Amino acid sequence: MSTTSLKTVTGALQPTIDHVITQPFLRKKKFITTTLLALLLIGTSILLIFHAYIAWTLGRPHIEPLHSNPMKSVRLPYSDVSFPSYNGKSKLDGWFIPAGGATKTVIFSHGYGGNREEEWVPLYKLARELHAQHYNVLMFDYGYVNPSNHRLMTGGIQESQELLGAIEYVKQTNGGSIYVWGFSMGAGTALQAALQQNGDISGMILDSTFLLNADTLYLNMNQIVHVPKYPSLQLVRLFFPVLNGVSLRQVPYTQVTTTSYSMPIFLIHGTEDNKAPHNLVEAMFKQQHNTSSKIWILPGAKHELLYRAEPKTYVSRTMNFLNGIESSTAAAVQPNLGIPSSL
Repeated sequence: MSTTSLKTVTGALQPTIDHVITQPFLRKKKFITTTLLALLLIGTSILLIFHAYIAWTLGRPHIEPLHSNPMKSVRLPYSDVSFPSYNGKSKLDGWFIPAGGATKTVIFSHGYGGNREEEWVPLYKLARELHAQHYNVLMFDYGYVNPSNHRLMTGGIQESQELLGAIEYVKQTNGGSIYVWGFSMGAGTALQAALQQNGDISGMILDSTFLLNADTLYLNMNQIVHVPKYPSLQLVRLFFPVLNGVSLRQVPYTQVTTTSYSMPIFLIHGTEDNKAPHNLVEAMFKQQHNTSSKIWILPGAKHELLYRAEPKTYVSRTMNFLNGIESSTAAAVQPNLGIPSSL
């Protein structure tokens, strides 16, 4: 075969050879690209589902049923009570423990994931101490505790309306001085309610104050699973209103933490609180101008375990705080009998 003929044949075969070589390469490249895209899609889906699950569970905490009552636990007679939230959007159930005609009442504001019992605090023992000091006690469940309410946790937005409903209930049925004793998110809820009340709260004790903002949300997320702040925090805040019907941006965090409240406040917190840093309440205390307000930071104490850390001191300090306010109030309303001050 001549050289010219060989070149002709080779030239004719070249496209076929190139096709045979290129086709497997293109198939392999397409397979790799498709696989990478599929993995990216699966990874993104898992990421989104994971953060949606976190947002979903935040609004639906697991809550144990009631195990006892004031009579069984601490031999205190009580009555079952029901009342609406201040805005009428939910109905609340609770126990009212009377103290022999007393006109001063303490309302317990329980924390996230708890109910009116909140045994780890423990509320029954505190109710018994208050009863001994001649205070009525109202223990109630926030609306998200009762499944029949079909309501989710809102970070204090609706809960503050429910606490205001509890205050209104005491005003209408008993009157007198009303104190709020809040724990964790229940303490944060009390502060939100205090922004909206009209002088109805005589004082507040706030134990392990928790406010749901970006920093505390990420702090608690990171204890469950280590995730980067970005984009995890943004994704949870994105999904929360979609799945729970309320935006965390509605929580008035800045207003709550910078307000000087008219009533005396006793802030109690532990240095080892891994859910709400103690510097939050220390900064809040600096904003307070009521001279009867107090702060107590317990070294080494953990979130909502302050009573268990120092039970005797805890009881004596909280009771002295309440009784001090009562004494000041009573002195302020004493009628002027015209007796010379020199006597």
